[in-house]
Amino acid sequence: MARLKNVEAFCSICNTVTKMELAGDVINTEEENKRWAKCKKCKQTMIIDLVDDVKVTKVSLDGIEQEECTSYSPTKTFCVGEAIFHESWNDFGKVLSKEKMSNGQNSISVEFQKSGLKKLIESLNV
Repeated sequence: MARLKNVEAFCSICNTVTKMELAGDVINTEEENKRWAKCKKCKQTMIIDLVDDVKVTKVSLDGIEQEECTSYSPTKTFCVGEAIFHESWNDFGKVLSKEKMSNGQNSISVEFQKSGLKKLIESLNV
């Protein structure tokens, strides 16, 4: 079995599921699934359980071509879970999360069928 270096797990500091870098094994414990991990968002190190804390489920993208999808535009606002169509990429996806960037702009994280996870600008006032 390949050794994981990065996983998506729940960060108790950020209070969200985020990417974490596995830093090493926990010493003096009987638990085989416990590892030290560093959150890539808040940079804090914590012990996570690879069975309970790691997110292994992917977003279901099956059949979203048939749903009514919203065409992506950076000037539009989207909801988490909304199906969108990116015309330039000819790709369908679902909005996973929203956040405000350091420059004050809003962004959305979208899992696309072909392109994978992408961050896109939202609510851009031109």
